[in-house]
Amino acid sequence: MTHILAIDQGTTSTRAILFDGDLRPVTSAQQEFAQHFPRSGWVEHDANEILDSVLATAREAIDRAGIAPSDIAGIGITNQRETTVVWDRDTGEPVHNAIVWQDRRTADYCRELREAGFEETITSRTGLLIDPYFSATKLRWILENVDGARARAQAGKLAFGTIDSWLIWKLTGGKAHLTDATNAARTMLYDIAKGRWSRTICDRLDVPMDMLPEVRDCAADFGMAQSDLLGAEIAILGVAGDQQAACVGQACFKPGMLKSTYGTGCFALLNTGDQMVRSEHRLLSTIAYQLDGKVTYALEGSIFVAGAVVQWLRDGLHIIEAASQTQTLAESADPNQELIIVPAFTGLGAPYWEAESRGAVFGLTRNSGPAEFARAALESVGFQTRDLLAAMQADWADDAPPTLRVDGGMTASDWAMQFLADILGAPVDRPEVLETTALGAAWLAGHKAGIYPDQEAFAKSWALERTFTPQMPEHVREARYARWQKAVKATIAAI
Repeated sequence: MTHILAIDQGTTSTRAILFDGDLRPVTSAQQEFAQHFPRSGWVEHDANEILDSVLATAREAIDRAGIAPSDIAGIGITNQRETTVVWDRDTGEPVHNAIVWQDRRTADYCRELREAGFEETITSRTGLLIDPYFSATKLRWILENVDGARARAQAGKLAFGTIDSWLIWKLTGGKAHLTDATNAARTMLYDIAKGRWSRTICDRLDVPMDMLPEVRDCAADFGMAQSDLLGAEIAILGVAGDQQAACVGQACFKPGMLKSTYGTGCFALLNTGDQMVRSEHRLLSTIAYQLDGKVTYALEGSIFVAGAVVQWLRDGLHIIEAASQTQTLAESADPNQELIIVPAFTGLGAPYWEAESRGAVFGLTRNSGPAEFARAALESVGFQTRDLLAAMQADWADDAPPTLRVDGGMTASDWAMQFLADILGAPVDRPEVLETTALGAAWLAGHKAGIYPDQEAFAKSWALERTFTPQMPEHVREARYARWQKAVKATIAAI
């Protein structure tokens, strides 16, 4: 057995990447799936369609490699986090569409919890803030709004899981109801200090604990994928939420190391070691990874819209046909225009946490066109990243600008990465392997299978493709960031 299959189940598409014994990607396959927006601020997926995309891409990647499924030593799963699925234990069918992490339908209930003074309890146990982003209130919504769901849940007939748990259940034929510590940590139900589900929180949200999966290390035995699905029985040996998998894939194993992933959203994680840092700047304390029963913590900042703002240019405004066009447009934008897009399409994430905010555009002129919109869209990601890193530095008590390791689709744009370095005033390192999320999942599974090296050796294999260093004069950087902050304040004030 010489290969590892990494399943990267994202928000808008699923990818399967086959890695060889030297952790090199051999083949891959990708498939987009439908996004459902039943109401303003609501986002859903068809969980069965997600499963179908996983099976289709996995089979395609294996076929392209020309290997037998029995040559695969293990499967690593990484997934969009917080997205919530509830299914019937007997039939294996979801009782409702999956409610996506971007969904804001529970904003009113979250406000009630905060006004009742429950946020301190949530934060002290889970490291999170009360927000519709997380799984707990989505789960409660399903129990409250799907006919018969609460009664069936109380009778032990329903199971809850994030996407990793759903896939594990289906791949193992319903034999395994499991998750890993990183995904559990994103539900707003898991005590990350004690390493167990919180009965206090479950009782307050009226969530039956029998619905919850068993929590394991990121590299562990998660059951066997059935032979009729992928052509052979294959062990599932690695699981991590997408941002934590990217942290592993970037080899951010030492305290103080920082990575930021640019996919649909943007997520920055700062390794804080065995210390769970309590943020004073509305960041999240979370689990970076858990190996051999030992937890490594992180500070996290979450931006809801990064690559999604480019998708909006393509699918909403129809001013581009492909994401790659944004760089050429940005380069041609009128330097005298100062268009700012605050992409709060589904609210603002860290450090603002304004669920009711919606997107806004500032600085429009009669001459504003596709080039200016493209530049403002890319710049919005850099501005939001600076918001996160400023808060992280304050919490971590480190004045030195950190070197940021980046990954994800948007990092292929040299223009976007140069602006990121400019607005941060700090170096940005882009690795040779941009798909570090899948790489992290592959390493977890391959390390468990015994075919990949330990953390230290894996970290040495991390390879730099390019460093972007700041070129923007400081007075320009600070003036531009001040305009961004003013635009964000105006967006929040418009609620």
